[in-house]
Amino acid sequence: MRIRKAVFPVAGLGTRFLPATKASAKEILPVVDKPLVQYAVQEAIAAGAEEMIFITSHTKNSIMDHFDRDYELESLLEAKGKNELLKAVRDVLPPGISCAYIRQADAMGLGHAINCSLPAVGDQDFAVLLADDLIAGSFQPCLAQMQRVYHEYGCSVLAVQRVPWEDTGKYGIVDVEPIGPGLSEIKSIVEKPDPSEAPSNLAVVGRYILTSRIFRLLDRLQPGAGGELQLTDAIQSLTAEQTVLAHEFSGTRYDCGSKLGYLQANVEMGMEHKEIGADFRSYLKQLTDSWDE
Repeated sequence: MRIRKAVFPVAGLGTRFLPATKASAKEILPVVDKPLVQYAVQEAIAAGAEEMIFITSHTKNSIMDHFDRDYELESLLEAKGKNELLKAVRDVLPPGISCAYIRQADAMGLGHAINCSLPAVGDQDFAVLLADDLIAGSFQPCLAQMQRVYHEYGCSVLAVQRVPWEDTGKYGIVDVEPIGPGLSEIKSIVEKPDPSEAPSNLAVVGRYILTSRIFRLLDRLQPGAGGELQLTDAIQSLTAEQTVLAHEFSGTRYDCGSKLGYLQANVEMGMEHKEIGADFRSYLKQLTDSWDE
């Protein structure tokens, strides 16, 4: 009962970060010293995944390049005795981990992107990680927490967190029946409801463990919100056939699909960085002190 395959939908254009994303994937934007997508891949590996499946577009070659070996760079670092940097480069993709890249020819929504992964996933249960959602600050990564739930219950698991009621229109919102601390069974899920119509303020964020049944439901999808094939609609259908659980994870989520969330991630994770954290905190203190003068 271990999830071995992880899917990363990374075909989006990243228009909110233009012009930075004009020639490079938004998932390559760094938080301190690692790209967003690397944090997500490392989280998947920590949960036991061995096969990374990227749903890409023609503009995302930088992701493929990042996870490829750069023998010239490694040789240079080794020759100069820069062993820590050499280890960091080699650890981008540890031994035993494989990558597959599938083009999403048409931008038809998250549901369509997930359905594109079928040839690589097959009939196995799998994880989905949205690199825009960087989740940190817990003793156990979010997907590893979800893996424990999956191991116990053997069904689909969605990561959820409570959001302000006025923000329900930004998320898929679930109606649940609690079954234990931080764990609930999903009765229904609604994509971006108005606060007056939201069944709760429990929002689905960018981590999913899904059973392979989801592919048949994705095949039947009709365009939903925004004229796109919504993963939320397929999950709603899945709840009628199988148990789907909502897990309120431990950790801090940064919405790095927004400029503010991205900056917050850089500041807060920079403050905790083992190499620069102390100096960065000192700098921030001096900066804020100068504002008070």
